[in-house]
Amino acid sequence: MAKKKAKTEENLTAVEEALSKSELFIEKNQKTLTIVIGVIVVIVLAFFGAKRFYIDPREDEAKALIYKAEQYFAQDSLMLALNGDGNYPGFLEIIDDYKWTRTARLANYYAGIIYLKTGEFEQAISHLKRFRSRDFLVSNMAKAAIGDAYLELGKPEKAVSYYLKASKRNVNDFTTPVFLMKAAQTYEHMQQWNKAIGVYERIKKEHFQTQEGREAEKYIARAQAMLK
Repeated sequence: MAKKKAKTEENLTAVEEALSKSELFIEKNQKTLTIVIGVIVVIVLAFFGAKRFYIDPREDEAKALIYKAEQYFAQDSLMLALNGDGNYPGFLEIIDDYKWTRTARLANYYAGIIYLKTGEFEQAISHLKRFRSRDFLVSNMAKAAIGDAYLELGKPEKAVSYYLKASKRNVNDFTTPVFLMKAAQTYEHMQQWNKAIGVYERIKKEHFQTQEGREAEKYIARAQAMLK
């Protein structure tokens, strides 16, 4: 009992010493701490002020303007979608004029896909890498498109890394087996047959209900034959 009491007193003494040191530190650095806290408050207020009074209104403007470019994109009028028609801005103008908005980030996705379709692969990569979205499906499609661009540029190692990245988030039977198939076929292109077989086996096991899953066995057999 005496030992327990002594231990408790030791703990209390340690706590008191720690509090005393903290108080001493605060006293010595009160001015600095006040400045730091003031700066943090100013930054937080500035952020929310900028969002409310600048970014949000710009977001609304950008949303109202992008629809025409999206219509042109859906109609496959790619240059009008990219550059505008003289009355409505294209994706590139929205990217430049409405920086830091979600709409500008979305415009980067559209621009990247257009450049991919028109064979300007470096530009495609540049814009697609600037795209950010909370929508995992579209985000993964952008990563796979970067892979396509790298493949066209003769950089299969980078291509396969992006196909695999695209397959990791939001795993589903709609897009994931497609991305994995691209990765496996790229491994074949590089004659890395064991890696290709590994990806095909994953498709067969994890996505057996999809077309890619049903076809995986024949690709496994082909890769095994090439390996021999």
